[in-house]
Amino acid sequence: MSLKSRWAAGEATLGAWCMIPSALSAEALSGAGFDWVLVDMQHGCMDYENALAMIRAIDLGGAVPIVRVPWNDPGIIGRVLDAGALGVVIPMIQSAADARRAADACLYPPAGSRSFGPIRVGLRDGQGYFANANARVAVIPMIETAQALAEVEDIAATPGVDALFVGPFDLSIALGLPPGDNDGKPAFDAAIAAVTAAARRAGIATAVLSNAKVAPLRLKQGFRMISVTTDLATLTGAARADLDIVRRAGGANA
Repeated sequence: MSLKSRWAAGEATLGAWCMIPSALSAEALSGAGFDWVLVDMQHGCMDYENALAMIRAIDLGGAVPIVRVPWNDPGIIGRVLDAGALGVVIPMIQSAADARRAADACLYPPAGSRSFGPIRVGLRDGQGYFANANARVAVIPMIETAQALAEVEDIAATPGVDALFVGPFDLSIALGLPPGDNDGKPAFDAAIAAVTAAARRAGIATAVLSNAKVAPLRLKQGFRMISVTTDLATLTGAARADLDIVRRAGGANA
């Protein structure tokens, strides 16, 4: 079942976020039981060749491969979809026109203007890929600027958009707050409420970058696509915890 189908059924999907350019770590996260694993080409350290290998590794692990592209450009969007991504997160969307451009790049005609050439994904899904691609690929524009927040209703209502993705760091900065989750601050809470309300009225899902501490709140707020951790956070957190255990047990200085 696609993420889009699960969201339509009211299900929440939990995922992991890859910043490290490693197919092995992407496969490990995919096999850990997450619903989706995202390859971050905007702020992560991977190029297209890394992303291609990571998408293939995510497929092996069983999760749905998602890519955050570096910009709203039909070229890179088409390439990650041809590589096998089943969802695209598009950063810095400012308006309904931007959202329409993103949807056009993600969807085959007549719904969009995506060029046909599913070289790698055709190897995975066979000749039936084209017939089902538009129904499976999730178009996920990010809401992370003051302008996007002001135009969120129109962005949510754009044909082809499947979810609104809240970028809490950039959105907080746009609101005059420090980067991060600023729950409890009136401006941040109002922004979250505006995005979720717009998505609900448009009949689409909401998505968010999060962590294990904040994710339960996002579930209560109705988000349907929630990241639980990043590869970097998991690696450093586990390493620090193991080191602390050994130092405490051995009486070593911290």
